[in-house]
Amino acid sequence: MSEVKILGSEKFGREFIPGQYLPQGKDEYYLRDQQVGRPAGYWRRLRADEIEALVKNANTCDDWDSFFVSSVFTPNLVKNSEFYGLVRIGRLDNVILEHHELQVPAGITNSRIISCDIGDNAAVHNVRHLAHYIIGTNAILLNIDEMQTSNHAKFGNGIVKDGEAEDVRIWLDLMNEAGGRSVMPFEGMIPADAYLWARYREDAALQAKFREITQKQFDPRRGFYGTVGDSCVIKNSQIIKDVKIGPHCYIKGANKLKNLTIQSSAEEPTQIGEGVELVNGIVGLNCHIFYGCKAVRFVMGGNSNLKYGARLIHSFLGENSTVSCCELLNNLIFPCHEQHHNNSFLVAALLMGQSNIAAGATLGSNHNSRANDGELQAGRGFWPGLCTTLRHYCRFASFVLLTKADYPAEMNIPLPFSLLSNDAAADRLVVMPAYWWLYNMYALARNTWKFQARDKRITKTQHIEADSLAPDTVEEIFAAMRLLETWTAKADQRQTGESAAGGVTCSITPPNPPVGTPAALDPQLAAAGRALLLDSPARIAGLKILGEGMENSRREVVILKVREAYAAYRQMLHHYAVKNLLAYWKANPGTTVPSMAKALAGPRQEAWVNLGGQLVPAPDVHRLLASIKSGALAGWTEIHQAYDRLWQEYPLRKQQHALATLQALLGTQSLTPADWNAALDEAIAIQELIRDRVYLSRKKDYDDPFRQTTFRNPEEMRAVVGTPEDNSFVAQVRQETEAFRSAANAARVAV
Repeated sequence: MSEVKILGSEKFGREFIPGQYLPQGKDEYYLRDQQVGRPAGYWRRLRADEIEALVKNANTCDDWDSFFVSSVFTPNLVKNSEFYGLVRIGRLDNVILEHHELQVPAGITNSRIISCDIGDNAAVHNVRHLAHYIIGTNAILLNIDEMQTSNHAKFGNGIVKDGEAEDVRIWLDLMNEAGGRSVMPFEGMIPADAYLWARYREDAALQAKFREITQKQFDPRRGFYGTVGDSCVIKNSQIIKDVKIGPHCYIKGANKLKNLTIQSSAEEPTQIGEGVELVNGIVGLNCHIFYGCKAVRFVMGGNSNLKYGARLIHSFLGENSTVSCCELLNNLIFPCHEQHHNNSFLVAALLMGQSNIAAGATLGSNHNSRANDGELQAGRGFWPGLCTTLRHYCRFASFVLLTKADYPAEMNIPLPFSLLSNDAAADRLVVMPAYWWLYNMYALARNTWKFQARDKRITKTQHIEADSLAPDTVEEIFAAMRLLETWTAKADQRQTGESAAGGVTCSITPPNPPVGTPAALDPQLAAAGRALLLDSPARIAGLKILGEGMENSRREVVILKVREAYAAYRQMLHHYAVKNLLAYWKANPGTTVPSMAKALAGPRQEAWVNLGGQLVPAPDVHRLLASIKSGALAGWTEIHQAYDRLWQEYPLRKQQHALATLQALLGTQSLTPADWNAALDEAIAIQELIRDRVYLSRKKDYDDPFRQTTFRNPEEMRAVVGTPEDNSFVAQVRQETEAFRSAANAARVAV
């Protein structure tokens, strides 16, 4: 059946809104007039001499009585163009618009304009088909094949218009290829929104409320026009349909843009470049999409980049992220994600921020499972190495680094800051906890700085915790320490054949039960393991410590350098606690140890939720969800305001958590001045350790003889790569160490 219809020429540019969707007493332009917002009397009809001048310039119009202009209009700037329907042109002066050294005159030439509003001193040249658009002031449209808006345009939002069937609604299948975590995208959506919607699927009432408030947030009436904001530049592009474009956006050489909202502003302009194809999506402020990228059913957070042929499908890419040369399917990715090497593939994943995917990585391919409903979840700082292959299902704690390998089975890695290796020769999985702290301090310390430095957002709707040591990772460390204690005690039992808890033989859990079988955290075992880790280094040296529940296989999972990792975890907890308590001390002049202990008193909050980069205590999340279900938070604007309030409370919540962390480390419920001074001394020593390890982990790159092989002499090497002493970040950490020492000394109290 042919989809080509034959209509009377009198309908061209008219009856944009079908009659059944027009309110009584309204014409087809009533929504357009609201969008344009010009005052009454702004427009006027053409004078006879102006019509004559337009005709002499080879312009045609199906009805000159439907052609309106502002008080200042220069007809000689409109040439060789066709006009249909209601056309309104703003102020038109004999001026030139310049953008990136491209100069074009204001006016309209060689174009077909169908029922549009053209803003003051806009330049529209060689636009073959421009229909139902509102063009802003000083906008440039140059060499465009087709640009139009349908009466049911949704501009990328997951809504349905009056009279539409439910099956036309756009959904994003996040985190799961089978669609079990689908969400409706919308303008203004941030990772926190997507996470709540995709994560809490068992709550049917909550899910219904999310659908309801999203649909209600947008006007379901038909007849809204597409918009091009002030000072936009769109040139050399092919198809633009149902797209709302913010001011100061720059689009050049795009192949196809359809059903989109492109957010842009003078302070945070968005750019879209050559060969790009975007369909059914939301593009955030200050985004850059260039060089043949494809995105379908997507949301891009602000200040993110999509480059060099990247493909983004059914995915949410969080703020401050850069993706190049790769393919991402069905993902929810929190802010600060880097994936800029060729041939990497990521599917059905929840990455909770500050992640980096190396070249050749294939993560979550469903070709290694029986179904397409597998998932991968990784905490902050996830970093798989070159050509890493993972299969569904997998879960990783924060800051897990994977060495290059084809990992054969599903994994559940609860040890943060660890290094994961697949020892194929010995057929075992090897895990080194606290690897970042022990051997890669430069990268760990630099992470916090670089994520803050790269955050160029002016509009910061999504709040982001950039520090690698924060309540979420601290609680992971506490849990990891209990596991290390338990596994150490069991290893000792296996070696001695008797119970560390009292000499009674006890049953030993199999070395590596399948994922989903929790390790038994017997308090007596944990206490025995703690004593071994703290007081018996010689006894531990001979133990083979095995992890449990970490891989879905029967092979061993060997934990390396357990005592060193345990000590490193304690240092990390101590540094986190004192650093944040010093922040409280600074913010509250006149603080004493008793007043601080009183203000920050309370049990340690052990459950925290990463809401798109913002850390929130779990009880607050539960209250937030209850408020959404009850209707107390009636829309996404109100929900975002709730996030803001939680973010304002976060520094104090973190400081309360820091005090409880320090008390847990010291084994006391009451912090004394002597305890505080001793804690400051240890914190200074740890900060100096950070300073020294930052330098040494950088210095080893310079001392590596293989890195020296391409240089004729040391002088050439210094001229090319500098020295570790000259490294700007090394110098910065030294300055931070001095500042930390000064702050700690200023917080000392008399005993």
